[in-house]
Amino acid sequence: MNVLRIINEPTAAAIGYGLDKKVQGKQLFTNPRAIRRLRTACERAKRTLSSAAQTSIEIDSLFEGIDSYTSLTCARFEELCQDLFRSTLDPVEKVLCDSKIDKSNVHEIV
Repeated sequence: MNVLRIINEPTAAAIGYGLDKKVQGKQLFTNPRAIRRLRTACERAKRTLSSAAQTSIEIDSLFEGIDSYTSLTCARFEELCQDLFRSTLDPVEKVLCDSKIDKSNVHEIV
């Protein structure tokens, strides 16, 4: 099965978890504005990684005046999101089993 797209919010959360370590001791996820800015930057990075091997995430004044900059490779992105990928496959496989459809007959998942 090929994963063509990734669910937005968990992706941003996974990348945000990596960025949160750079904002040491701060409660990044309690600030809605910071989360919105992070989600937007992560969405942009996710789209870039669909056609490039590496991208950077730059957010000026992400939280309490702290700028955030990090570089992200496809491999690191997949590592951060591995649990999400696994948890997504279980329901998909269950649907395929229940519907008695072989995954070779599935051309697109919306």
